[in-house]
Amino acid sequence: MPSDLMFARSQMAMSLAFHIVFAVVGIGMPALMVIAEWRWLRTRDTVMLELAKRWAKGTAILFAVGAVSGTVLSFELGLLWPTFMEHAGAVIGMPFSLEGFAFFTEAIFLGIYLYAWKRIPPRAHLAAGVVVAVSGALSGAFVVCANAWMNAPAGFDMVNGEVTSVDPIAAMFNAAAPAQILHMTLAAFAATGFAVAGIHAYALWRGTLHRAFHRAALQIALMIGLPTALLQPLSGDWSARGVAERQPVKLAAMEGHLRTGPAAFVIGGWPNPETLEHRGAIEIPGALSWLLHGDPAAVVPGVDSVPGDERPPLAIVHLAFQIMVGCGTLMAMLSLWGAWRWWQRRRGGGVALPDDRRFLLAIMLAAPLGFIALEAGWTVTEVGRQPWIVQGILRTADAVTPMPGLGVTFALFTVLYIGLAIAVVFLLWRQILKTGVTPVPLDVTSELPLPSRLSGTHPSPHL
Repeated sequence: MPSDLMFARSQMAMSLAFHIVFAVVGIGMPALMVIAEWRWLRTRDTVMLELAKRWAKGTAILFAVGAVSGTVLSFELGLLWPTFMEHAGAVIGMPFSLEGFAFFTEAIFLGIYLYAWKRIPPRAHLAAGVVVAVSGALSGAFVVCANAWMNAPAGFDMVNGEVTSVDPIAAMFNAAAPAQILHMTLAAFAATGFAVAGIHAYALWRGTLHRAFHRAALQIALMIGLPTALLQPLSGDWSARGVAERQPVKLAAMEGHLRTGPAAFVIGGWPNPETLEHRGAIEIPGALSWLLHGDPAAVVPGVDSVPGDERPPLAIVHLAFQIMVGCGTLMAMLSLWGAWRWWQRRRGGGVALPDDRRFLLAIMLAAPLGFIALEAGWTVTEVGRQPWIVQGILRTADAVTPMPGLGVTFALFTVLYIGLAIAVVFLLWRQILKTGVTPVPLDVTSELPLPSRLSGTHPSPHL
């Protein structure tokens, strides 16, 4: 029968897996709507205004649900892991506090963006959107700082089991934070860009009547998704090198490197935690040693370098890492294809990407890959750190609440998240998809010369 520890971990895993989708959209979608409005201000193309308004609606719905799920997560930290908060609260309180400021800033300016189209000058309205985008990215970065601290604890001393000499700045800017922040931010833009591109690629592939709308949306989404997907493997390499330095057992579990020695690059396979042998893996001898140290004969610590009770669940971590890398590789390859087709088009050959049915089909199929990679990546980050909740400092089993009956709360929260998911799907369908694409009537400002319309002295066109 599952223990209360397992129920607590499962509840946190489910909460994080649910919330991360909305956190990522809160980072990526504001950038899309800002680019659309900026293009409208430059060109007065009403399709861009339609895009900005529709994406703002979707952002608002997803932001609201993300706020609910994020609040649940914050309560769970205190209720399920009181010992963790007792030790860590004073150390990592700063990034959590700053995340709260960023969240409220995002909420305030999102309200301005949604309801002030005709009440403030166009450039001020665009600036409000920029604040939403920046504060959303900062909110994610501050949370990642706190998570990075759990992987690379810093900024305090532990004396007789008590936390002393707290330095919140050193804790927030710990050694793992820069790589994790970059990796997560790129992942957010790539996942959002590919998902949005996939939706509009499907509309174009199906032969919709509103081709101009979906072409514009696809182009903006690809502007965000393709470059970040290309950069993501580079940030992943930086992050993996940090893991190799600070969490060598996590790296060994990720890569399927079971025994200390020169490390092969392992593709696939299923590790046996008892015998420390692989089944069905493809191995490239010395490749991992070369990637980490530039020497295929370099010794890399394996899973066997620590006692059995300090090893993470090997199969889960290795499989999640393989899924993350596989999805990221496919997205990067698709980005290279898109860049090559764009270059061909610039040279006067081939068709535009929105008219290439093979490319549209590939984008449709790749639409969920970014979010699959995100879920797998967070699985690697959290499960790969086990049995520690704070690496080398505090074990997860020692941090869980002593209160019994956690299976009941796990069941209740499962029902809550299912209900939230149904509500999100219904609202997006009703508010965004069901309404279709309608022409955007311009107000009197459309009759003004372009410089006057951009001068900030007139209200912007309104649906």
